[in-house]
Amino acid sequence: MRRTHTRLVAAAAAAALTLTLGAGVGTASAGSAEMPSGTALYNGLTMVGCQYVDPSMLQMCGGLDVLTSDDPAVLTINPFTTDIVILGAGLYPDGGIRPVLEERLRTGYRLARQYPTARVIVTGGVPQNGRTEARAMGDWLRGAGIAPWRITEEGNSNSTVQNAQFTDRIFRERGTTGAVVVSTENHVQRAVLNFRQAVDGRIPVTGVVARD
Repeated sequence: MRRTHTRLVAAAAAAALTLTLGAGVGTASAGSAEMPSGTALYNGLTMVGCQYVDPSMLQMCGGLDVLTSDDPAVLTINPFTTDIVILGAGLYPDGGIRPVLEERLRTGYRLARQYPTARVIVTGGVPQNGRTEARAMGDWLRGAGIAPWRITEEGNSNSTVQNAQFTDRIFRERGTTGAVVVSTENHVQRAVLNFRQAVDGRIPVTGVVARD
């Protein structure tokens, strides 16, 4: 256990250097133009550290995250090829959006507005009244003013694990370099773990807690 902890600390230290160097790229001006909060920077360190650990250590590494509603550092530093991923939740039988899903959408919308160059993926199948979660989410975002070209709908998944696996195909196809997973507080940490497992260390993944 002591050796495992040491490896995690070493990975976080390497992440600190990576994030510091990355901050010099100067892309933050395309986003909210605000420096990441202390919590966001800390999560940035664990995010990159978890990217490089052995897969068997991902759950332990993820336990170091302190996920909040703060803007994530990876999005502030690179809002061009970091994707915002909003996770679906069950629709009403008539295809309407439940409050828990609207909460996720409002947080994803806030991030999309603050970082207008970032792409947005909405993921979730399980159709109700002929409408998937992804389609309902895409309609909501378009109705709120997010440009349709920014939104990709992944409407085939039936679980969080599939959300991650099917979304990773999109990441690969378009060269995504980082992902920000938006979900509710009781779900986001597990979702981030599933996405980290799906990308298998190829890109960094962090999470944002949905707040209404």
